[in-house]
Amino acid sequence: MEEGWREDILGPGFEQRTLRLTPEQDTDDQTVVATIVRSLPKPRRLWQRRRQFEDIDVLYVHGWSDYFFQTRLARFWTSRGARFFALDLRRYGRSLLPGQALNYVADLRAYDEDIESALRVVREEPSGPRRIVLMGHSTGGLVLSLWANRNPGVASAVVLNSPWLEFQLGAHTRTALAPVAEWRSRRDPLATAPTIDLGYYSRAQKEVYDPDDPYTIDEAWRPPNSAPVHAGWVKAILQGHAEVAKGLAIDVPVLTMLSKKFVAPTKWMEELTRVDSVIVVENIAEAALKLGPSVSIEHIDGAIHDIFLSRREVRQEAYDRLERWLRGPLPQR
Repeated sequence: MEEGWREDILGPGFEQRTLRLTPEQDTDDQTVVATIVRSLPKPRRLWQRRRQFEDIDVLYVHGWSDYFFQTRLARFWTSRGARFFALDLRRYGRSLLPGQALNYVADLRAYDEDIESALRVVREEPSGPRRIVLMGHSTGGLVLSLWANRNPGVASAVVLNSPWLEFQLGAHTRTALAPVAEWRSRRDPLATAPTIDLGYYSRAQKEVYDPDDPYTIDEAWRPPNSAPVHAGWVKAILQGHAEVAKGLAIDVPVLTMLSKKFVAPTKWMEELTRVDSVIVVENIAEAALKLGPSVSIEHIDGAIHDIFLSRREVRQEAYDRLERWLRGPLPQR
């Protein structure tokens, strides 16, 4: 059951809608929801030329320890005529309910209901044949890649912003850890694991913040030092990585956007404002080639983990490359 649209926390031009979902059997949560946020393009005047993406609906999914707040990303799409929708998954951001474990899930397939509920809402207001572009950041890129693989014929393109497609310590370590993660998850799926996050990625974002194009972050939904890591969630992520490693067959063009370089955030240094300090980009680029038969990889020099939160000149380069790619392989209807 879905509720009606109401003004979103991002203010004018953004609306949100609650999607009622089915609680997973492995949790005690009685109510689970997702939240879809929309931003629509301004109506085109009769004398204005048709905008290039007027027949596109974008569905964006955030990363781990994150939620949707990137208004300028929405404006990129709506200024070109597309309808933009962002999904806060269950227990993330707007969808987190009192007493719930922030960001928790024990099986990435649970998000199928979130995505499919959102797509039903997207399709409610048809205006002729439309194309769906799935866009995911980090863990959201992993979730959408797996979903697109299981649901051929729905999307027209998949755009991945620094997708978390492989474990940071590599495939061999992931394979060795998988049985331990499975055992811990069966014993106590909500058990928390120690995390090593000194907050340097959050600091890098603040260092490159552009006051001329502002955004606000709710640190209750996006903690500076990341959210707690639960055993069930670790198991789910490793299983997702293993699926990618075996090879997917996404049936539409896939764009994978990555920083040019990874640097481990062991201490603060100014270089962290120009690199990805979360995922090992070389490993991700290799994993991305297993997503399907049509994969493009773009390395953006100077980009941080969320490429579209990088310095102004870097994110402009990323937007230019994204637009150029969309004009090429995106199938026309």
